[in-house]
Amino acid sequence: MWTYEKKLQYPVKITRCNPKLAQIIISQYGGPDGELAASLRYLSQRYSMPYAELKGLLTDIGTEELAHFEMIGAIVYQLTRNLSRQEIEASGFDKYFVDHTAGIYPVAASGAPFTAAYIQSKGDVITDLHENLAAEGTAL
Repeated sequence: MWTYEKKLQYPVKITRCNPKLAQIIISQYGGPDGELAASLRYLSQRYSMPYAELKGLLTDIGTEELAHFEMIGAIVYQLTRNLSRQEIEASGFDKYFVDHTAGIYPVAASGAPFTAAYIQSKGDVITDLHENLAAEGTAL
């Protein structure tokens, strides 16, 4: 399938907590235009792609989006690890923390959990490619 080297291509080394920033970045993890939605969209659309080269390209893009998902998870984790109770309360991170503590959970910045409704796979090449362009255009 593919080789996994057990390291991020671009290592994430954040040394200071910033739960306010984490609350924004979490949308890139599990929000409507985040990496999880992108990877599932591409990997689902590949099945109905009638052109082998483009089917392979959608597979490649989908797996690359999973790598982005991993990097965003590392960023959010490093921004929120070892938070004090005061930091959690002062930053407004308490709403997330009460349900997930320091766990990384696919959620939008609004607090809405990830849903498959964020992705589209119609089986029509033009419609699917337009969906991809629209989603990529609104991603951070």
